[in-house]
Amino acid sequence: MKISVVTPSFNQGAYIAQAIESVLAQRYPDFEHIIVDNCSTDDTAAVLSRYPHLKVISEKDAGQSDALNKGFKAARGDIVGWLNADDLYLPGAFDGAMKMMQGQPDLDIVYGDYRFVDVEGKLIQVRKELAFDFFMLKYLHVLYIPTTTTFFRRKIFEAGDFLDISYHYAMDYEYFVRLAQKGYRFGHIDQVMADFRWHADAKSSRQTVAQLRERDAALLMHDKSLAAMKEPFRSVVGGMLTLLARVKRFILKLVRGNYC
Repeated sequence: MKISVVTPSFNQGAYIAQAIESVLAQRYPDFEHIIVDNCSTDDTAAVLSRYPHLKVISEKDAGQSDALNKGFKAARGDIVGWLNADDLYLPGAFDGAMKMMQGQPDLDIVYGDYRFVDVEGKLIQVRKELAFDFFMLKYLHVLYIPTTTTFFRRKIFEAGDFLDISYHYAMDYEYFVRLAQKGYRFGHIDQVMADFRWHADAKSSRQTVAQLRERDAALLMHDKSLAAMKEPFRSVVGGMLTLLARVKRFILKLVRGNYC
């Protein structure tokens, strides 16, 4: 089975070589790496030119979601990974994803565990995640499915299911909730598969408020019962659901020994 990796990029010349090298280090026999670059003005183009195996789409886009959709449409792999330009795969990531997909053909999306690293790649924290739970996906205060370890079957894109380009910060949350509601099945791989780089210029660290605002809008769009409630009752119920999701996650991770 062929694997495609899609990497959206804009002025990530400081990190993108490490992302590319982490794909090459998988030593996987049949893969393609698609870089969708929004006409970066730093040294990204010079870095990409050092890797002739890349498929580069260099053109203006309407944001990260739009760039990812372009890459997903161009992907020819049976399995498609989402790797941001400042993150990187760990050894065995492809093998872990492929083993899960081949062993459980009913799964459509798989994701694994990951590490937080700093600008220099030094370990901050290992994050062990849980089996898919739709309640936690919807109501948890954070998205617990890391995109950098996520792999999709291409049939999702062939069915026309892409990211909503109106979302710029919580596009992954909205996308996963929508896919789950459509009946796509998620599976968790008990393996540390990638590094998520935490740095000052990362969108997730710069735009926390905007991310939460988009997340709340996406929740109301997909949860008609909550959306139908009047304020302040809606906020009270929403807060209780988030608290329940946090407690559930804490207990499940505690039982699994994830806090050891």
